[in-house]
Amino acid sequence: MTDTNSTNDPTGTTGTTPAGGTTPVGGTTPAGGTGGTVSVLIVDDEWMVRSMLRTIMESAPDITVAGEASDGSTAVTMAGVLRPDVVLMDIRMPRSDGLTATERLARSEHPPHVVVLTTFDLDEYVRTALRHGAVGFLLKDATADDMINAVRSAARGDAMLSPKVTRRLLRHFAEDGEERGARARQQRAGQARERLRALTAKERDVLVALGRGLSNADIAAALRISEATAKTHISRILTKVRAANRVQAALLAHHAGLLD
Repeated sequence: MTDTNSTNDPTGTTGTTPAGGTTPVGGTTPAGGTGGTVSVLIVDDEWMVRSMLRTIMESAPDITVAGEASDGSTAVTMAGVLRPDVVLMDIRMPRSDGLTATERLARSEHPPHVVVLTTFDLDEYVRTALRHGAVGFLLKDATADDMINAVRSAARGDAMLSPKVTRRLLRHFAEDGEERGARARQQRAGQARERLRALTAKERDVLVALGRGLSNADIAAALRISEATAKTHISRILTKVRAANRVQAALLAHHAGLLD
């Protein structure tokens, strides 16, 4: 006899479906993973996308899919129970969108690292997600390797954007600034430069490399320092400039004119 509350998702996920969402599979995974395993919660209203992402994530030996949700509200509830390391969050969903969910997760007792899934067709939503605490952005047409690496990076607290995504996001901010006029741009530039005054010369070099989309390994190679030193510099930069993540730091560098 079929349970009337069970999901009919063709993903093969079974179990009782919370309102608007799907259930966890394989039990709960504590935050931080076990034995070096990264746990992921997949959030998207399209089952085909969730199925594709699940297949990709499960192809990596160090990643487990803790569960799936089809709307933001369900995602927040499930994250509170499962405590995943990373949440792959779609922006546009019915019932409850990914923007509100990202903000709620950032305020939760055990906030996961949220990586936003986007097609970049609504850049204003992307910028809002950034302000709400998203640590990275992943294009839905990214390669499987890029998706896996993005999740691993986010789990390490080292989320980053590819150079392509960084350039597009920064360009959008620049164009938006032009629309607001020279006075607004000058004011924003002054505020950004003031926040960067505390940085050392080496930290500024690291920030410029970060703003251009380089990974920690690439920054280390470019500046002839160890990767561990690069990570230490980045951590200090984020603290000094009061940036929640690498993307916000990159935007500060852009506004201050360091990337021109």
